[in-house]
Amino acid sequence: MPERDFALMERVDIYLGLGTNLGDRKKNIIEALQRLDDAFGCGYAALSGFYETEPWGFDSDEKFLNAAVKYSLTVPQGTSRPDFAHGILRICKDVEKAMGRTGQPEYDNSGNRIYKSRIIDIDILMAGDWGIDEDDLKIPHPLMKEREFVMMPLSEILP
Repeated sequence: MPERDFALMERVDIYLGLGTNLGDRKKNIIEALQRLDDAFGCGYAALSGFYETEPWGFDSDEKFLNAAVKYSLTVPQGTSRPDFAHGILRICKDVEKAMGRTGQPEYDNSGNRIYKSRIIDIDILMAGDWGIDEDDLKIPHPLMKEREFVMMPLSEILP
């Protein structure tokens, strides 16, 4: 590719939150990271420590293990930010499904999300300074500042 075309590409730091409270939790996060590395075609740029936390939004005897990870990715020329972000979302959902997560998000009669135990959960927390507000994708994650289990690991890897 000619050098002048590189200026048209955008590099973005993607921050993801990972959580699990079923099975071998540490192994689940490590497997998710390996699958994300493979899908993105690169290794992560930063990884927080692992944090054991209480379930949020539901009762469970199983505690969560949470971490945050940063990937520095290049947005292909001609790809919009929302399209690129939806591609990241698809990768995250594909990894969750490949690791055994089943079902779609459920909501109660008031429209509140019903949370459950899970083998892996991967959320897009931030993507550079992007702001995306669509029905299926909101960046930055609208609840991250309310969740200590997100902010503790994320604060370790933010510049």
